[in-house]
Amino acid sequence: FTRADRHDASVLVRSLLRFARGLGCPARARSGSTHVSFETYTATRATTMRRALMHARAVGGVFGRAKEALATEAVQGSVASYHAEASSNEHVGMRGTTVLCVRKGDQVVMMADGQVTLGSEILKPNVRKVRRIGDNVIGGFAGATADAFTLFERLEHKLDEHPGQLTRAAVELAKLWRTDKFLRRLDAVMVVADKTQSLQITGNGDVLEPHDGVIGIGSGGSYAVSAARALIDVPDMDALQIAKKAMKVAADICIYTNHNFVTETIGVTPGAERN
Repeated sequence: FTRADRHDASVLVRSLLRFARGLGCPARARSGSTHVSFETYTATRATTMRRALMHARAVGGVFGRAKEALATEAVQGSVASYHAEASSNEHVGMRGTTVLCVRKGDQVVMMADGQVTLGSEILKPNVRKVRRIGDNVIGGFAGATADAFTLFERLEHKLDEHPGQLTRAAVELAKLWRTDKFLRRLDAVMVVADKTQSLQITGNGDVLEPHDGVIGIGSGGSYAVSAARALIDVPDMDALQIAKKAMKVAADICIYTNHNFVTETIGVTPGAERN
């Protein structure tokens, strides 16, 4: 391409930047190259990319097919670079976490590992990620520690306002978490349980109750849930035994999970969790 070709292609890419802004997707130009940043959810980014490329093809005829190809390649490279960077940084705070809640019969067990990981480095092996909230509620978290403790404090306040009503307190917390301009920036996921129900609370306003009494969050949550569901119908295993076995499976698979388990229980005989 000649210098004039590249100038025309640059004009086309600037047109794409204006088009992206019109879709509500922030875009910016870096020195030496044009970089398009679609900072929205994954589906929206993919849709916007397709529309931007369609726009490139539509207006590319003004400069000719060669310049259209150059501009399209620039847009594709910029989006691919952004996606790679975003994927490498996504959910870094949640990598060092596996929290499992198992309910069977009258027993409720919440168990978490103790590892905290930053990138490829283990920062601490014995963090406590589960705690008791009052006398009858237990909770665990995945995500930023300071954010989680802030949310635990808010949940305690809601339980004081609505004593004995965990669902209502959780819904009120989820509403506050989603709408408050400060709380909605907090990066964590919570699991709470009392003697009758187990709930997962997220910053998206979700309050989820599992159909089988098993909840798992964090990097190894899916492994722990799979193992617990496979064992939940075994007649000779109680909730504590199921949780221990499932967490061991998760720790053996997930590199961000260790074997330093911390447990909180409801309805389990005192001393049984040390066996």
